[in-house]
Amino acid sequence: MSALAVISAGLGQPSSTRLLADRLAAAVARALGPDAAVETIDLRDHAHAMVDATLTGFPSGPFRAAVETVTNADGLIAVTPVFNASYNGLFKTFFDVLDRDSLEGMPVLLGATGGTARHSLAIDFALRPLFAYLRTTVAPTAVYAASEDWGSGESALPDRIARAGAELAALMEARPAAAKDDPYEDPVPFEQLLAGR
Repeated sequence: MSALAVISAGLGQPSSTRLLADRLAAAVARALGPDAAVETIDLRDHAHAMVDATLTGFPSGPFRAAVETVTNADGLIAVTPVFNASYNGLFKTFFDVLDRDSLEGMPVLLGATGGTARHSLAIDFALRPLFAYLRTTVAPTAVYAASEDWGSGESALPDRIARAGAELAALMEARPAAAKDDPYEDPVPFEQLLAGR
């Protein structure tokens, strides 16, 4: 069973960001086969909890469950609208809350939406550096969808989605299973517990 987490940072409901996230998730699930388990997180639903977590340092409630879904996944799709040539505040706040090492080695597929094609540069100038800092493994193909891509028979968007989905699935299948720490493997000696050390 491959667990795929999907983050959508769209502000509207419905939003083109969520639409792109759903299409990318479907492409990855098709490439992975019937054992794929997909869970999508709309960041707008956790906006207040994310702000609280930045102030306290600890996610709580349903937002904590969302964080654990992402950090325990085998792969991640991260999609944001582009505002002022970068990702939006919800998107950045989510990754600010995570521990820096929590996504190390995670296969990630990047996606973004915006009004015009020129905003696609935000993927290379804003998104890729963020995920490089987090030490993830980013799929070579990222997908940007401008307003003109939706509903256009001439759009190459479906082909880009299919290619990116196949790339993320391949990265997920090639990634070795994460080693789980066994709390009983190296127990603290009873005498040391009694001594309070």
